[in-house]
Amino acid sequence: MSPDQPAPTLTLAEAKAQFIQLWGVSGTSWGVSKTLAQVHALLLVSSQALSTEDIMEQLTISRGNASMTVRELIDWGLIYKELRPGERREYFVAEKDMLQVTRCIIAARKRRELDQMKRTLDQLAQLPGDPADANYQAFHTVLTDIQQLADTSDKLLTRLMRAERSWFMDKFLKLFL
Repeated sequence: MSPDQPAPTLTLAEAKAQFIQLWGVSGTSWGVSKTLAQVHALLLVSSQALSTEDIMEQLTISRGNASMTVRELIDWGLIYKELRPGERREYFVAEKDMLQVTRCIIAARKRRELDQMKRTLDQLAQLPGDPADANYQAFHTVLTDIQQLADTSDKLLTRLMRAERSWFMDKFLKLFL
């Protein structure tokens, strides 16, 4: 296609499918499974709550995969169950506020990664040794540096999770402008 030709027009269904694929591929770069990211994307762009069966059908995934993925997204706080009186099926809806989505992702990643790393570093820092030993000093120096960085990251992430939308956007934009 040459630069002076207009871009092909997509239908809404095609655009949603492309978004779901994009989010899925991007998810692997973020350290989550493609399926988890695709289910999240599907629920993000759905105007109504979807059942596990709807998710299975639209993404052509197994019931087990859909169920495990939905549970993980609930654990992350990215989706919620929607109760429907008289319905046996469970329905799910995604958090649509992208600042809240960001907070949920930060909280989950902090809990799963940074907090665990900090606990392990704290245990390793208790290693007895001779401060005059060069190997002990080098090890302890690296641990201390990483602990300081982890503590600073922890404080920053905690502040981001509590931030109001105006503060978050103002500080975030100043980083890049």
